[in-house]
Amino acid sequence: MAYRVLVVDDSSFFCRRVKDILNQDRLLEVIGIARNGEEAIKMVAELKPDVVTMDVEMPVMDGITAVKRIMKVHPLPILMFSSLTSEGAQATLDALDAGALDFLPKKFEDIARNSKESSELLQTRVRILASKRGLVARRHGVKPNTPLSSPGRPGNTHVFMRSSSVAVAPATAQTNLEPAFTNIRRSSGKEYQLLAIGTSTGGPIALQNILTELPETFPHPIVLVQHMPGSFTKAFANRLNQMCNITVKEATHGERLVSGCAYLAPGGKQMLIEGLSHNARVKITEVESRDHHLYKPSVDLTFQSLSQVYAGNVLAIILTGMGADGKEGCAALKQKGAKIWAQDEQTSVVYGMPQAITKANISERNLPLFEIPKSIMLEMRVK
Repeated sequence: MAYRVLVVDDSSFFCRRVKDILNQDRLLEVIGIARNGEEAIKMVAELKPDVVTMDVEMPVMDGITAVKRIMKVHPLPILMFSSLTSEGAQATLDALDAGALDFLPKKFEDIARNSKESSELLQTRVRILASKRGLVARRHGVKPNTPLSSPGRPGNTHVFMRSSSVAVAPATAQTNLEPAFTNIRRSSGKEYQLLAIGTSTGGPIALQNILTELPETFPHPIVLVQHMPGSFTKAFANRLNQMCNITVKEATHGERLVSGCAYLAPGGKQMLIEGLSHNARVKITEVESRDHHLYKPSVDLTFQSLSQVYAGNVLAIILTGMGADGKEGCAALKQKGAKIWAQDEQTSVVYGMPQAITKANISERNLPLFEIPKSIMLEMRVK
């Protein structure tokens, strides 16, 4: 039986194009088209689709407002279409905060090599998100009376992922109902020099959950690789920096890695780390690789460079994401003695990247998202 798709966009041409592409996939069926957010809310209630594709900018009601309202009443997977501008980046990040699971540039062929690839990209994204309808519904099905949060900068929010729900609350609230830390272990005693995290689909919110829990005095540099267009990563880094106690920035060529700072790989380029571990620096390059051409930035390339600089003194974590990017890089790190962890299937939006290192026996621990921050601090002996 095909997944039912609702397409929401004020452009008739774009709607027809998306409908034609999706209907070419026998596992997808476009059951309706809405011209604005208000129509989308009504049609979600009436047609009960499995997934929605949503434009950001529309008359009557914009996509972000529509996402918020849909998530309150009929939570389901939503894929946002956005422009590759700084304004589009901000709006898309707002939509992800509101509950959308993923996004694509409105000209999705811009991130593909040809029209066939762009069509398959859209079909694959929609198909995978549609399969997550039950997960989205469960996450939004329970609203605790007491908010879940922890101290942070003003305006900070946390989204603690449980098997049954997601709760969003201001950071000024108490932590009385913080999810139970069910996987408590002692630190391995290993010495570290760096924390590295790689992720893709579902990563922005997952990274937010982890980084907002780390203290300003975090004793090591942090390297972040999130699959994102080039126009998005600076806005994403700035947003995280406003929410976190640590410093978060888009990495720039030649800068030195320092403790307590997270360096986000720029979209559309590759980020390598070079030099000696006590004086490591960022190298931003246009390097092409036949095995990594789909990913700019590539977790594999960044992590492989870390293995050359830091050897085994790295804690590397692979979070939610499509594909297997990070598998080779984690294998290189593990050969040098690094610790490798993966997000578990239950809290992953897409259990692709974590599954790849788990099936290959590269990951030492599989953790639910809400346990990862405390596990990091315990393992790295952060006070």
